[in-house]
Amino acid sequence: MSNDKIRVVQVVGRMNGGGVESTIMSHFRFIDRDRFHFDFVANADSTHIPYAEIEELGGTVHTVHPYRSFGKYNQDCMQLFEELHPLIVHANVNALSVFPLHAAKQEHVPIRIAHSHSTASPKEVAKTVVKDVLRPCSRMFPTHLAACGELSARWLFGNATVDSGRVKMIRNAVDLERFSVDEDMRWRIREELGVGDAFVIGQIGRLCYQKNQEFSLRVFAELLKIHKNAVLVLVGGGDERKQLEQEARSLGVFDRVKFLGIRKDVPALYNAFDVMIFPSRYEGLPVSLIEAQACGCPSLISDAVTKEVQIVPGMIESLPLNAGVTMWAKTLLALGLRTRDARSAGGRFLKNAGYDIRDSSKDLGDWYESLIQNIAK
Repeated sequence: MSNDKIRVVQVVGRMNGGGVESTIMSHFRFIDRDRFHFDFVANADSTHIPYAEIEELGGTVHTVHPYRSFGKYNQDCMQLFEELHPLIVHANVNALSVFPLHAAKQEHVPIRIAHSHSTASPKEVAKTVVKDVLRPCSRMFPTHLAACGELSARWLFGNATVDSGRVKMIRNAVDLERFSVDEDMRWRIREELGVGDAFVIGQIGRLCYQKNQEFSLRVFAELLKIHKNAVLVLVGGGDERKQLEQEARSLGVFDRVKFLGIRKDVPALYNAFDVMIFPSRYEGLPVSLIEAQACGCPSLISDAVTKEVQIVPGMIESLPLNAGVTMWAKTLLALGLRTRDARSAGGRFLKNAGYDIRDSSKDLGDWYESLIQNIAK
């Protein structure tokens, strides 16, 4: 690494190919890498670390013990920060940022950023208890605060902190040139998937409690009663795959559900979908919904997802989960059929709202620079 580069440590936690890592990687691809060097700190139990791309772009990956081995995790972080001497540690692990930022403070890292990407669910008891215990500590060790949206910011940092203007908004921006409407791509990928002219419902996200694919399966089973030529495509890896496959079999829809795992051709998939289902139990501001809008893919989301994500007119509708699977199925079908012939590129709306990755990466770099200038005064 060149000595004149600004060293930024991105603490990313357990990498599973999810939205948070996607956002960080997108900014890394487009930030001025002649000016910044990114070190990625990932937990050793990660399932999807993009080593090759990070190294090709000039970054470095470091693995540390998982959080459950807190003593070793803290020791690893302190040792790493002592070796790297970064000017900035940017922690992207929500309430858990307290741990790496405590280590960063111990090692006298001058700029320590806590970045909120999500919220919590009362029904996810163990995780929520930990988050609630840690939330009051969220402002103890960072020097600066960031969030992907207002809901996430208020959840972690509190209303007073947000209202005082102390939280930097870093949008979950995407490459609007890569994510766009492409009819040729649509039919090519539909042929590859073997779905023909079926009504295709997609969901992209980790297979986990938060993303609620179990509900998607039940909605899909109901939809098949009113539209038999339909397919559900689930994209993403996660611990619940076997459980979800069993649920699909129990519902009698397994032969109409495609589990694709983690994919690199996500823009093509959005184009192939007629509609996306997004029944999350809790969220921050999902990057997949930004990508879907850029590709002209309409989405039906739960009311647990922040309304901040509704940027392109007519592309997103919201329902509470307790509206029931029949209402979800009917709304999903109507949304997909209504907008199929009227897909429009959402790029202009997204760019104006700050979701163009080129603009966002420049803004992030400028912010880092300003923070460094302030400590130099």
